[in-house]
Amino acid sequence: MSVTTTTELVPGYVAGTWDVDPVHTDVSFSVRHMMVSKVRGRFTGVRGEIVTAEDPLASSVTATIELASIDTANEQRDNHIRSADFFEVEKYPTMTFRSSGVRHQRGRFLVDGQLDLHGVVRDVTLEVEANGFTVDPYGNTRAGFSATGEINRKDFGISIDLPMDGGGVVIGDRIQLQLEVEAILRPTA
Repeated sequence: MSVTTTTELVPGYVAGTWDVDPVHTDVSFSVRHMMVSKVRGRFTGVRGEIVTAEDPLASSVTATIELASIDTANEQRDNHIRSADFFEVEKYPTMTFRSSGVRHQRGRFLVDGQLDLHGVVRDVTLEVEANGFTVDPYGNTRAGFSATGEINRKDFGISIDLPMDGGGVVIGDRIQLQLEVEAILRPTA
């Protein structure tokens, strides 16, 4: 696909280097709970950099999430997730995603990269949508992106199983990721 055609897929596309705006960014997840429902949570400590290249397929992203910032709306559960049973935040305080490439496939943008979580690095692909580019009331150029993906917690050495009496486990293995990212264009020197 040519550069012109690819950028036409993203109306108002702006090339540049962007800082993730943590106040207007939501990094959320959901996981099966008790085999019957899903628990949702989010991370409030996020920072990152997005580089939108002239050719969108040459773009990149790096993001770091403070694992202690987890919020599932239950303090006892959050503290357990921060413990050695799950994240071990004392030993592994952050998780980091670094992209390795961008693809356009069947009308979707896929961002391939490596996720470093719990001392383990694995390949992860996120499906990304560029929501738009605009100028805010203060003169800053902003961009919005939505992304989804899935990881298996056991692939990252988070292997605790809490079996249930009737079969099954309290916590599922598959974690669905949902990201709503707003970023601010860095001024050029």
